[in-house]
Amino acid sequence: MAVQEARQGPEPGAHDGGCACGECPHGAREGHRRAVAAFLVKRDEFAAGQGLPAAVAHSASASRQWVSEELTQSAELVAERGRAEGESWLSRVWQRTACTVGAAVVTLLLVQSLTAIGAGWTTARTAGLLAALLVGGALTAASWLHRARGGALAPVIGEDNRLSTSRVVAAAWVLFVAYAVLVLVGRLAAASGPAERDALISGLDLVRGAGAVTVLAVVCAIAVLVRRVVGLRVLGQRLQKVRAHRPRAADLLTDDAGRGTFADIQYVAISAVALAFAAVRLARRPDQLPDLPWGLAVVVLVSAATYLAGKYAEGGRPVVLSVVRSREAGDLDGPIRTGDDIEIRGAGFVPPGAQTADRLSRMVVRIGAVHVHVPLVPVAGGFSNPTDAVLTVPVPAEVEPGRVEVQVITAAGVETNRYAIDVTD
Repeated sequence: MAVQEARQGPEPGAHDGGCACGECPHGAREGHRRAVAAFLVKRDEFAAGQGLPAAVAHSASASRQWVSEELTQSAELVAERGRAEGESWLSRVWQRTACTVGAAVVTLLLVQSLTAIGAGWTTARTAGLLAALLVGGALTAASWLHRARGGALAPVIGEDNRLSTSRVVAAAWVLFVAYAVLVLVGRLAAASGPAERDALISGLDLVRGAGAVTVLAVVCAIAVLVRRVVGLRVLGQRLQKVRAHRPRAADLLTDDAGRGTFADIQYVAISAVALAFAAVRLARRPDQLPDLPWGLAVVVLVSAATYLAGKYAEGGRPVVLSVVRSREAGDLDGPIRTGDDIEIRGAGFVPPGAQTADRLSRMVVRIGAVHVHVPLVPVAGGFSNPTDAVLTVPVPAEVEPGRVEVQVITAAGVETNRYAIDVTD
């Protein structure tokens, strides 16, 4: 349907996606959808050999350059609309946070009411409900104060505008421990006798909550350490990071390219199971911190160590392995000359998350002192150039004959090694 709308053109009086009025038919979200549909139509038409002007149709190199420029301009519009949609989405997160918090408090009230049938309402239930109201109110207030930067998600969004798995796990444990302490505070405030107050205070002893406190300390340290590790690897050009248009829930389980990663999945899964166990323990024993068994705590620690090791192992610097003259069927063999196409073979040319046309169009090959933009070559469903392992670029006439060095600069700004080639007249 989106492709059909793109072929028909925009409706009369449409905003064209320029406004940020939320879910309206002409808002940022609809504008991004229409821009993507129009780009896909144009790419598929060029891949089928349609839409080329007669002035460039006779020359393969000229038509390829013209198609690349047209797709680059269209991709820039898609990227602009995507950024607008991301900003609009972030500005509405605080409203969704308030709705989610309200639904969670109502659900807790219903669960407590149902479980109180026969057993009666207790001060522990009241303390749990009041603690949920306090935590939910704090989250809602923080969301409103930071509504322009993602609301409650602002602390867990990384520098690449994606949800950080380590920060989300750490934030979940921090909120849970804060909730557990508030439950004890509520019970302590309602306690009538000194013996009951002493029992509640002893519930905060480290010997009872050592497992939960250890897990909290480790996951918080992992969140800080991972940020430091990723930052240093990016600055050292050992890891390529491309900024996303907006954070998504799938970021917790996938890499920047949207592929599921074992390290992230197991860390989130095991942490969720441990949190569920701790929540049940708190519901059963609301007079003390959840006594997380050391066996389960060690499982969480092993999971955290695996996640950290995965962060150290991911990425790598792009590398040029070889450069050869690109030869079509029927061409004679010969040296590289100005005007020829060269094929650069290597690895890591397309960083994770840079598969979109606006990112691919940023790739540059330095041949001697000349910077050559990598042309976009469309095919049905994608692009045949550039790819992660092979780039094809022309050798411009400005390149001086002789021995020159070839170097690739990726969309993330990372430079490869230099590879020397000989260019003849």
